[in-house]
Amino acid sequence: MSERFDARYPDYDVLKKWDTPSWNEQTRAVVAKRLEQVPERRFLDETEWSILQAVCDRLIPQPDRVGHAVPIVPFIDAKLWKNQGNGYRYEGMPPMREAWRRGIRAIDEEARLRWGGGFRELPTNQQDAVLRAIQHGDVRADAWQGLPPKRFFSSTLLYEVTSIYYAHPAAWSEIGFGGPASPRGYVRLGFDRRDGWEAEERYER
Repeated sequence: MSERFDARYPDYDVLKKWDTPSWNEQTRAVVAKRLEQVPERRFLDETEWSILQAVCDRLIPQPDRVGHAVPIVPFIDAKLWKNQGNGYRYEGMPPMREAWRRGIRAIDEEARLRWGGGFRELPTNQQDAVLRAIQHGDVRADAWQGLPPKRFFSSTLLYEVTSIYYAHPAAWSEIGFGGPASPRGYVRLGFDRRDGWEAEERYER
């Protein structure tokens, strides 16, 4: 597992900006919605949801947030329910909803072919091996036919998981990000420069 950034900002909590000049009412409303209105399952079935949850747990492990992990799967599901794409589709990729259903099924089938069990049932090292193989296009499952594994992994799965994770205030605190620049804005934009109200890195190698 990669090194967590919160070791660099141990005392930083972006939500302390709530009642400061950094955020206005509109910003607070957007952040509150992200924190409090987690979508319910509407598109994926229970099996697809749980497989995808297991995948997300390996792509971005959150062992220090047991019981209050950043929710990722609910927002993927909501996007699929709305059929809300990104405005483009890579050549050779099926439509968004089909790509996700086939991709989740293919990950599970890949796990069974390689290790004899569904993705959710494997130990973490075997789960990582499955995902790493898919990342490099080294696949065996027939379910990948018509769905480029490398493209699905990098441009669909990993893209959405990281985008949703880093849109959450918990991740902002982890990387020392001040959140939306409204209304205060960021002034010192050069390298190794920061505004006085930004997080100060305290990590030493």
